[in-house]
Amino acid sequence: MSLLKLSESKWRLVLSALLVCAIVFDILQREVCIFLMLSKLSYFKKLCTLCIKVLGRGVFKKVGETLSVQTGDTLSLRCRGKPVQWSIPLYVEEDEGRLVIVQQERFSLLTLVNTTVADTGEYTCFPMYCEDKDCRREYNKAIKVFIFFPDPRELFIPSSSHYEMIQLRSNWPTVLPCQVTSPEAKVTLHREFPPGEVSVDGTEISFNSRKGFTIHRPRPHHAGVLHCVAALGNLRQSSTKYILIYVNYPMAPPAPVIQASSSSVAVGVNLRVACSAVGERDIFIEFNWEYPGQQIGRPLYTEETTIPVSGEASRQQFQSILQVDEVRDVDQGTYTCTAQNLQGVKSVSTTVKVVPKTRKLSV
Repeated sequence: MSLLKLSESKWRLVLSALLVCAIVFDILQREVCIFLMLSKLSYFKKLCTLCIKVLGRGVFKKVGETLSVQTGDTLSLRCRGKPVQWSIPLYVEEDEGRLVIVQQERFSLLTLVNTTVADTGEYTCFPMYCEDKDCRREYNKAIKVFIFFPDPRELFIPSSSHYEMIQLRSNWPTVLPCQVTSPEAKVTLHREFPPGEVSVDGTEISFNSRKGFTIHRPRPHHAGVLHCVAALGNLRQSSTKYILIYVNYPMAPPAPVIQASSSSVAVGVNLRVACSAVGERDIFIEFNWEYPGQQIGRPLYTEETTIPVSGEASRQQFQSILQVDEVRDVDQGTYTCTAQNLQGVKSVSTTVKVVPKTRKLSV
């Protein structure tokens, strides 16, 4: 009997909460989200997402990761929060006459009129965290939706250039941004020379209709001129041509080591300061020097060498030796070597003291 009463009590709480929720939603029908919490039952349920598409007054559509809107239609998105910032495709930002963003008390409303295929892209809503007048985006709470604007005459997002140069970095995935305007389009990747379709296995190269093709581990054989081909129904179109240039990037910035032939040198003696760094084969390391003699215009004399690292075929040692002939008092001070590769720069220093020349005692 007691269990039945307890069950009836829970149901009354649930029904009461739903009734209150319905009344609140009726009053605040332009609110984006409602949350239901029944603390006594330790129950929490989310009834809708943060970002929704407005279909009409009081009529909303839940937004997923993607959304398709017919070209020419008006796009309306609402995001809960005060304040809220939006990130939108570049073409939309440059055409402010069609875009209106209004911050209401509890949500932000984005409206885009006269939509075109060029509006295809990612729309992101960022809730803002504010302390007094200092506000910053809460990236971990951002809501993203990729919106397609299909057009039977345009399968790719329009581009102003026929060619686009892309760097293939050996240590970073490369994206060929041939984005389509319809998620239903079938897209293939093609090489110009020799002509032919490029195999897309989902591991070495993969395709995503929101991004394009991704080369996950670029290698020299990926370089060349490529383009995408989209097909939908009887329509077949080619994208911008992408010129892929392979660049062998180092795994990390250089770690130079500096050493002088002596920390204390007599006037008139020759000084050698060596700076060395180990790096990957075929990846150049550049050295630059700062030295006390620069103040009086003493010219820079360096000798640079590259030698293999014993037992490591893929690595080599780069070395730069600064030579100072017949040291003078002005050569006393700090010698700094800066080593640089495509990943970064690092400097090391050493100090050299110049002492008077020792006189030989006559017998």
